[in-house]
Amino acid sequence: MSELPSELTIGELSRRSGVATSALRFYERQGLISSRRTSGNQRRYPRGTLRLVAFVRASNHLGIPLEVIGGVLDFLPEGTAPDHAFWQRASQCWSAELNKRIEKLECMRDRFTECIGCGCLSFEQCVLVNPGDVLAAEGPGAARLISD
Repeated sequence: MSELPSELTIGELSRRSGVATSALRFYERQGLISSRRTSGNQRRYPRGTLRLVAFVRASNHLGIPLEVIGGVLDFLPEGTAPDHAFWQRASQCWSAELNKRIEKLECMRDRFTECIGCGCLSFEQCVLVNPGDVLAAEGPGAARLISD
């Protein structure tokens, strides 16, 4: 049985991870993954980068912004791939973030449902959602839908 190479080319990383080479270059520019350059200026990625890319993709699929993902990856020692304990800690972070998002989306859904009950869709004139146009003092936009 042949030994697996310790490094992957960008093409190999792309094939193995299912991520386009352009996205891998983007991840690298964002500091999410790193490579070394050969004497011919070709990228070589440590094998553990496969786990990093899987972590980035899974987290981003949940809607976690790349900037936040990068912040969590900063806790990994340089050259280390995410292990089980790291995934668990990140999952706890993501759970709190996702619960906040779910809560906000449910609130938006409920408020929107109330608003479309009358059919006017006017936040300025609606007596149900904005009686007396009291929200005008908060500036333009749908203040109740986009409030934090």
